[in-house]
Amino acid sequence: MKRMADNSGLRNRYLGVLLIGLVGASLGMFGIRNIAEGGPSGVEFCSPDEVPAQAWDTIDTVENDGPYPHPEFDDRRFGNYEGVLPEEELGYYQEYTVETPGLGHRGERRIVTGGGADGEVDEWYYTGDHYESFCEVPGVT
Repeated sequence: MKRMADNSGLRNRYLGVLLIGLVGASLGMFGIRNIAEGGPSGVEFCSPDEVPAQAWDTIDTVENDGPYPHPEFDDRRFGNYEGVLPEEELGYYQEYTVETPGLGHRGERRIVTGGGADGEVDEWYYTGDHYESFCEVPGVT
């Protein structure tokens, strides 16, 4: 008597792939994908090597409310005119210079903060290319 082929392994694999796809789609619908992309803003988190030591110095200065190396420019409203960061009310973002060693001017590097109406910064962003791109700085409280 000839034995019929057992297709249960193939069927189980198919069901497994289908289940993984459904779970992945569900997580995406409920905003879980933002964890991989970045914070609630959707801006990607900075990798550890993207944030130079001088940016951390700037963050410390902001957390201590100055003094700022460029008071005529630092702790001023950032308009987000490029639209790279999430759209917020005017005045939501502030910008700060990140010093570049050996450079005789402000350069391109900035820390931009978001929120802070309650006295606490809600979001920290770093740009190394003068607002062309941003990453969200993780781990700042």
